[in-house]
Amino acid sequence: QLQLVESGGGLVQPGGSLRLSCAVSGGSLDYYGVAWFRQAPGKEREGVSCIHSGGGNTNYGDSAKGRFTISRDIATNTVYLQMNSLKPEDTAVYYCAAVHITLKDCYPTFGSVWHGKSSDFASWGQGTQVTVSS
Repeated sequence: QLQLVESGGGLVQPGGSLRLSCAVSGGSLDYYGVAWFRQAPGKEREGVSCIHSGGGNTNYGDSAKGRFTISRDIATNTVYLQMNSLKPEDTAVYYCAAVHITLKDCYPTFGSVWHGKSSDFASWGQGTQVTVSS
């Protein structure tokens, strides 16, 4: 069974940076599309970014474009989310999620905004809190 464990959240000032990590066990990243979602209090879960099982394609939601970068390390089976120029509205619990390639993957959106659906992803981590505040 696939397990995902997020880390790296915390309190940061506006304009600052954080790097979130998602350690994956129980399966190789070569067979899973992995995404980051976030959920702020009182709001729906929002797709932030997604990386294809092959590692060559990355997609971003509107809130992440130009500020966040998703990447992965196959050797450690870890997916990262580098977040720069953070804003108070980025405050949320951030989750990583995975879907097996037989079901879905992170296919190219050709520059368009990625509208990730949480229902597409079967495996989830417990989340890590990110708070952006002065």
